[in-house]
Amino acid sequence: MTSLRVRPAAGPASPTRRAHAVLHPLGLRQASITGGLWAARQAANRSDSIPQGAEQLERAGNLRNLEILAGEAEGDAIGPIFADSDVHKWLEAAAWELGRGDDEHLLALQTRVTDLLARAQADDGYLDSVVQLREGERYRELPWSHEHYCAGHLFQAAVAQARATGHRELLDVATRLADHLVATFGDGRPGLGDRQDVDGHPVVETALVELYRETGTAAYLELARYFVEARGHGLMERYGKEPTYFSDRLPVRETPHPEGHAVRAVYLAAGATDVAVETGDTELLEALGRQYAAMERSQQYLTGGLGARWEGESFGDAFELPVDRAYAETCASIGGIQWAWRLLLATGEARYGDQIERILLNGFLSGLSLAGTEYFYVNPLQLRTDAEPEESRSPAHGRRGWFDCACCPPNIMRMLSSLDSYVATRTDAGLQIHQYAPARIAFGGWSVRVETAYPYDGRVVVHVDEAPDGPTEIAFRIPVWALGATLDGAPAPAGTYARTTHDLTPGAAVELVLPMEPRLTVADERVDAVRGCVALERGPLVYALEQPDQGDEVVIEDVRIDPATPLTVEWRPELLGGTTVLYAAGQVVAAPDRHRGAATTPYRTLDFASEPEPATRAVRLTAIPYHLWANRGPQAMRVWIPLA
Repeated sequence: MTSLRVRPAAGPASPTRRAHAVLHPLGLRQASITGGLWAARQAANRSDSIPQGAEQLERAGNLRNLEILAGEAEGDAIGPIFADSDVHKWLEAAAWELGRGDDEHLLALQTRVTDLLARAQADDGYLDSVVQLREGERYRELPWSHEHYCAGHLFQAAVAQARATGHRELLDVATRLADHLVATFGDGRPGLGDRQDVDGHPVVETALVELYRETGTAAYLELARYFVEARGHGLMERYGKEPTYFSDRLPVRETPHPEGHAVRAVYLAAGATDVAVETGDTELLEALGRQYAAMERSQQYLTGGLGARWEGESFGDAFELPVDRAYAETCASIGGIQWAWRLLLATGEARYGDQIERILLNGFLSGLSLAGTEYFYVNPLQLRTDAEPEESRSPAHGRRGWFDCACCPPNIMRMLSSLDSYVATRTDAGLQIHQYAPARIAFGGWSVRVETAYPYDGRVVVHVDEAPDGPTEIAFRIPVWALGATLDGAPAPAGTYARTTHDLTPGAAVELVLPMEPRLTVADERVDAVRGCVALERGPLVYALEQPDQGDEVVIEDVRIDPATPLTVEWRPELLGGTTVLYAAGQVVAAPDRHRGAATTPYRTLDFASEPEPATRAVRLTAIPYHLWANRGPQAMRVWIPLA
């Protein structure tokens, strides 16, 4: 078996030297998470999630489609038209995991699936097993066919495989397919095809840019630019489709905020950011920054979740953020992280690091069980007592081992396998640390160890084992919530980067202290769903009330919180793998008519003169980190709590 290369290689996003980027990502193994919450999740991903993912792809028929095309099996295509994309995302996860450490069994699986894809590919480079087996005609209806979407995930897997393992077999498949796309699509400019069309589900844009970065083939960047600029010019309407769902109502640089299908919108924005950075298009980059700010201001849940509507899996109107019907798809969280990371590299602005942290620790991590083998597709902020399960994605089922539309599980796998790449960056000035976890960082004369119990404790110590000669610095992101933070005892303003001011020599230690007092959070008054409620936060974590922690006599819907009584904190090593809980003073409001049949209507006339005071009793409320809910089965839960 061919051994893996150990020299540093680029991670998932690697701007070229010509790119207009402020920060430069570190290569594989130059930053490694070594302990804490994220190391435990990565270990489960390696030992359980990824191997189980291969089994699920076999069981669901995704791999069989490729086996039929490769002449190893007979039959008809199985699964949705985008079935290949889940194979490609799994391959990307496997590649990044191999980049983190050798695994002969996983390498053999990667080699096997890569070989299937190579043999399934058409002579002219086209590759999409369901279209080849079932549909016959290529690109017949791009709004729904996901052909470019599948290609994009293949490109990302191929780049990951080349960078992480040194194997280029999948890259050969990817470049043949990319060359086919270049010859077919475009506006007729030299080097591009003349079919003016775009896929209904973006992702090929950012994938083409990364393929350009890996191969140096300029046509891939030009095709990505075409796909970005072609949006908003009636292509979806030509198919009789409503354009908003497909992020096609307005040109990208004129769009005020993300709209339509949440995953599609943020994938498109991430790809457009890559195009802007590589082409030096400052106007486009500024437009994308405005869009992200608008999303953060009025379209994002407290958890970082994206997508307010089950209908169309879409963004809603400004401040339309229902809690029990929140969609907040796990894939949208991943796309949001990818977009924020690219904007962070482009601008160096700390707010994008804050966004990555919020989404990672809340909206993303809630999509995965502690065991690493069950998933949420949808991540609401409330589940009612006795909620009835709907379709397979309904959280009332609890997390599930797989889905008919299985986009989220392999997406989670690839995110965790590549997570080390999001920890730190470099510039000529020194090292920047964006995400806090026990870690080892080593590159270009630097070797440091990060010691911390974050996100449960706010003390972060960086031990310097080696540092470059001459003036240099370490920059620490100070989250916007961290008022009163200090760096080596000096005040460190929140919402920016604090930088070391003393000489960094071997043996030095730099201490960052982020205050971790729990806090009550209120929403903008225009978020109707949570008016009159508060949420609990501590450090970067959003907290939730879950039924098992309140006792059988307490019904989640009857709880109110007393905001005047201070919150208290306790470390619970026996609970959910070890976590910090919050305690709050509250009330249970008697609700004699809560059960069905006790009243004819949930409404009554308000009479100020004789309005009765509801009967209440005091109770201590226990809150756990939101990302840990439903690890004891589907349970009633709420993030936003009415005030007493």
